[in-house]
Amino acid sequence: MLKAKGHSTSKPNLPIDPLPIHVAIIMDGNGRWAIQQGLPRLKGHQAGTENVRKIIKAFTEYGVNYLTLYAFSTENWNRPDKEVFGLMDLLHQVVRKEVNNLHKEGVRIRHLGRLDRLSTKLKTAIDNAIELTKNNTTMNLNVAFDYGGRSEIINAVKKLLLDKINPDKITEELFQSYLYSGDIPNPDLIIRTGGEMRISNFLLWQSAYSEYYSSPKTWPEFDKAEVTNALIAYSRRHRRFGKVKK
Repeated sequence: MLKAKGHSTSKPNLPIDPLPIHVAIIMDGNGRWAIQQGLPRLKGHQAGTENVRKIIKAFTEYGVNYLTLYAFSTENWNRPDKEVFGLMDLLHQVVRKEVNNLHKEGVRIRHLGRLDRLSTKLKTAIDNAIELTKNNTTMNLNVAFDYGGRSEIINAVKKLLLDKINPDKITEELFQSYLYSGDIPNPDLIIRTGGEMRISNFLLWQSAYSEYYSSPKTWPEFDKAEVTNALIAYSRRHRRFGKVKK
């Protein structure tokens, strides 16, 4: 994983070439940020949700077509009930509050992960957001909520078996069509905030050839300058996909 090198810039719209088509973010560090501020962990998650729209706007201004945010993993259910319920309530508030603004800005919202374990009101809010924005084209925003990479792969295998697909007919392309991400391009760049260096069960199949960028800033602190830093770092990488450079 590529670490941040501290080359911060005050010019947010520098020309960057190549630009990733799809950026995915592991939004880490909300709890640590809150503890550093002497606040409850849930206040950190609240600060994190307030940062989401700013970051969506920053990537939209650069012309990134797909943005995936890792909001809640299948393992996050193991956190204290108070924190889990608080996260669910926060997501419900964010979806209801922001969906109309995002719709006006041409953002298409998609959900990656399970919906069956969410409350009826949260599931309804997500379904409504997906339906309202389904024809938008400015940016595709994928929210990975109750998502896990291993669970996604197992779910795809189950669907293949239910469809009685001949094993000899299974290709990588066919298998990928059974994933939650379906027709979404694989991420070119995966950013993790908070300085950690783990994948955390995120887009395991899709990230086979993704570039990684680790930002030292926690998610509530992650800003437009860090978006620029990550995109510049990506542009300096040489992606060979297992081939030898000629």
